[in-house]
Amino acid sequence: MSPLASYRRLLHLAGPTYVLVAFVGRLPLAMSQLGTLLLVATSTGSYGLGGLSAGALAVANAVGAPVAGTLADRVGQRPVVLVQSLLGAAGLALLVAVVHVGAADALVVLTAAATGLALPQVGPLARVRWRPLTRTTGAHQRRLVDAAFSYEGAADEASFAIGPALIGLSVAAFSPAGALLLAALLLAVFGSAFALDPSARLAHAAHRPVSTGRLLGAAFVVLVVAQVSIGMLFGATQTGSTVLATDAGSPGLAGFIHAALGVGSALAGLATAFVPERIGHERRALVASWALLVLALPLLVVESPLGAAATVLVLGVAVAPYMIAVFSLAERVVPPARVGAAMTLLASATGVGYAVGSSLAGRLADASGATAAFGVTIGATVLAVLLMSSQQGRLRAAVVEPVLDGPGVESAVEVGPTT
Repeated sequence: MSPLASYRRLLHLAGPTYVLVAFVGRLPLAMSQLGTLLLVATSTGSYGLGGLSAGALAVANAVGAPVAGTLADRVGQRPVVLVQSLLGAAGLALLVAVVHVGAADALVVLTAAATGLALPQVGPLARVRWRPLTRTTGAHQRRLVDAAFSYEGAADEASFAIGPALIGLSVAAFSPAGALLLAALLLAVFGSAFALDPSARLAHAAHRPVSTGRLLGAAFVVLVVAQVSIGMLFGATQTGSTVLATDAGSPGLAGFIHAALGVGSALAGLATAFVPERIGHERRALVASWALLVLALPLLVVESPLGAAATVLVLGVAVAPYMIAVFSLAERVVPPARVGAAMTLLASATGVGYAVGSSLAGRLADASGATAAFGVTIGATVLAVLLMSSQQGRLRAAVVEPVLDGPGVESAVEVGPTT
């Protein structure tokens, strides 16, 4: 089955409505961090408080996401995501109200953190649904699941380009408060629709007969660290780009540079479906890690926002293939009943890496400028290379591929090396 045929088959299996809902449902999370920063900073005149509030939201989401993912594995995505969507939307609206009335700084930060705890990770949970959705496709299932993960990687990258752009447009058209209320509305409508889609019940039914099993095996820990490294790349690159744009007198260009990274990554994500099936995901991650290192090196010599945008556009070509390989491996190295927890934990690891990368890059940039910040980006790619170069055997041996023993019944078979 060709990649284009795979994408058409996935659209037919899931339905265009589900694809739309699952994509738009992930935009509020992509909008919330920048929206919180702008709302708090413009209302209080303090970028420090704005950054602290946005950071509290991001960290709380990183902490809460694996808990929600584990709960979704146990009781199903439908009740968990529905409650998260409604609470998250209410939290975003409450944050606007708290800031509007001039509440104490501590209350603003706590409200942002509580909102972050509630926001659902739609992208990771959408990945969980594709294997049950493709369960009737027989020999084509593995290829279809690979194509689905390629699409999901591209969709995530596109959401983190479109989300901040929506915030910018909404701020220009209305206000920072209006931008965050738009995110709340999208979450209430599309997050709830994602929760109520029949695929949520299908995913839970597919995993119900399978024992829970162990989540934090050695191979999965490797993948968690791999996502920390890519999160560091995001945080450091965004910080370096912001410094470069600010020094050039156009701080607004930082958003354009970050969007360029997302555009390059989204296009590469879709193209990943064209990689031959015989090339294992652990090998894809290795090649992508080296590509990250090579393509990030020019950041050390860029001197303008335009140069940075061009560089990160090309760098994005390696980002999505790396992340898609990591998420695909995770789906195969954990027990089927723990896939939701695994996907959300990887998303949290990315958030933690982002916080580490942006913090370290910010400190270095204060002392030595944008080039020092981009040095953290290079360090993150070196970590990815070392990790994937040293763990190929472990990852290959840990891969497990679900197969159908009978109608609607899944079991797991190891496809790593045999003796």
